[in-house]
Amino acid sequence: MMWKKVIKFIVIASLLFSLITVWSIENWSQTAHGELPSKTAVVLHAINNNLVTLDTDIKAPEFLSPDAAKDKEVTMKRTDTTIDVGKNNEIPVRIYRYSNVENAPVIMYYHGGAFLEGYGNLESHDNVIRSLAAKTGAVVVSPGYRVAPEYVFPAAVEDSYKALEWAFHHVEKFGGNPDKIAVAGDSAGGNLAAVTALKSRDQNGPELFAQLLFYPLTTFKDTNFESRTMYDSGYYLLSRQVMLKAREAYTPEQSMWQNPYTSPLNARDLSDLPPTLIITAEYDPLRDEGELYGEKLHEAGTPVETVRYKGVMHGFVSFFEIMSSGNSALQNSAEFLQEADTTSVKAKKEYNVTIQNGPSGFSRFKEEAEAFAIGAFLVGKSTFNRMMK
Repeated sequence: MMWKKVIKFIVIASLLFSLITVWSIENWSQTAHGELPSKTAVVLHAINNNLVTLDTDIKAPEFLSPDAAKDKEVTMKRTDTTIDVGKNNEIPVRIYRYSNVENAPVIMYYHGGAFLEGYGNLESHDNVIRSLAAKTGAVVVSPGYRVAPEYVFPAAVEDSYKALEWAFHHVEKFGGNPDKIAVAGDSAGGNLAAVTALKSRDQNGPELFAQLLFYPLTTFKDTNFESRTMYDSGYYLLSRQVMLKAREAYTPEQSMWQNPYTSPLNARDLSDLPPTLIITAEYDPLRDEGELYGEKLHEAGTPVETVRYKGVMHGFVSFFEIMSSGNSALQNSAEFLQEADTTSVKAKKEYNVTIQNGPSGFSRFKEEAEAFAIGAFLVGKSTFNRMMK
């Protein structure tokens, strides 16, 4: 009888806990901008309530491990070094590549972080850098450029371009092809990738075969974008407050805001740039300016694809281990880079933004199940935290 009572209690408690979890996820999903997908809701709830950090240590998926290579003797290699950027300044550079690469394409990856100290670095973006190397087979070179408030514009731009030049002259010893370099980056790093492409064109620098921009900041000017107004609270991982702080620290003089090397959207000439993939997020203050930059590139004759991922927030690619949309964006990026590397990509007659919906079928079931598991963990952790107070 005692065991029957214990089992009955466990069953009732489990059902009650499950109901509380389902109710909690449903509650977290409701926002002023509509209902969020469950996975997006639980991730945002966890971060915004300090239940996890942005740089949570998540075990890398199996495909990123050296044992996942087709050839068991092939490993993923990482090299950390420094490069001279002038005036007695050095910056760190991280390089990922497979141990057997020869004459491989090169991706210059510029990490995000609002151009500010403490908001992003090579460590916070290590998973994305490594994943790009794993998915593409390319040599990925990522510079840790100098940031504000200690270093204002144009320090980050100069470092980014210096890193490109360094890669052009040194990447062969890492198995890379200096004649096949692409630039890529997210958020502030997306801005720097776009700017580096412009600067390389303007200064007859290394010719680039592609640029990959994840939700890039494209203008520092006060521009009336609907997405900047609608999603500026910070709940979606980027706030107007942080954007203004970044502008004040990185571009303290208003005359800097018009410069094409801070605001590529306002550049007079966007011609002769490499084929471009721009990925934006539905719930992101930077969504509209990224998509408008794609339109401007198209008008200048640059081949461009722009994809808006539905149901996700700013920075979603960094969560690719737990968000299928992030993994999908990385996979699509790898496919685009391969296409740009191996074929002649031509500009389309009309510009449009492709809408990428969330997962469906079994993938959606898996996503919902994972959201429930994460939600249950968060409910349990919140309950434990309250009990400990």
